[in-house]
Amino acid sequence: MLIIEIIKYIFLGLLQGITEPIPVSSSGHLVMAQEFLGLHTDGLTFEIVVNTASLVAVLILFRKDIIELIIDTLKYIKGERTETVKKNFQLAMYLVIATIPAGILGVIFKDVIGDTKSVLLVGIMLIVTGIALWFIKNKRGQKLERDLTLKDAIIVGLFQAVALIPGLSRSGATIVGALGVGMNQKTAFKFSFLLYIPVSLGTALLGIKDIVETPPDTSLMISYVFAFVASLVASYFSLKWLQGIMERGQLGIFSKYCFIVGPIAIILALIFL
Repeated sequence: MLIIEIIKYIFLGLLQGITEPIPVSSSGHLVMAQEFLGLHTDGLTFEIVVNTASLVAVLILFRKDIIELIIDTLKYIKGERTETVKKNFQLAMYLVIATIPAGILGVIFKDVIGDTKSVLLVGIMLIVTGIALWFIKNKRGQKLERDLTLKDAIIVGLFQAVALIPGLSRSGATIVGALGVGMNQKTAFKFSFLLYIPVSLGTALLGIKDIVETPPDTSLMISYVFAFVASLVASYFSLKWLQGIMERGQLGIFSKYCFIVGPIAIILALIFL
């Protein structure tokens, strides 16, 4: 039974890791997998574990950018005003500002978001994601990091806040928002996933209180470790895959995927759930 349990959690960890970076809603896929395959987990605790693994993958991929942003922000605070330092400080501030809408709504509606696990809603939101991706699939913006404005940061931040709706892809929403304000593919990819870091950290910190108050079954700890590793590895390679897809301008494949899986989820939800 222990081996079966571990395999179950490895599968969910892989599913989370593969779908977290790409614009198809990882939370939505976890909901569908748990409902249709009977792979029920220990609530929000498991989601925090696998999401933290995805966060680690993002930190690894963008480690040089993150270190540069931190160092140059500290230099700016100390009074250094070179062009590179100013550019990176500005980007760091825009990331902070873009995080605020989702941060506020996440705190206010944390319980609602955590308790809402509807396959029907996931199916609807996948179709919404597909429509949004379809409209921007051929978008070729010109804005680089140095061209970003406060307005751009606020708009992308609002898109991320909307993605708190269960089943709506966070990466999909922020990429659509970023491309919509004119960022090029590379800048949109980078801004979207740097923006993921504070939100994911905030989610993990907010979840600590719930984990302390309602600790998971100790018998699941081994399964959680395997799920964490599976999610970490899958997230990293999925990120690299998405990076290549965006550089080639092929986001339309995710739109088609959402148009296929979304209606299937709705039909199955109406028939069986």
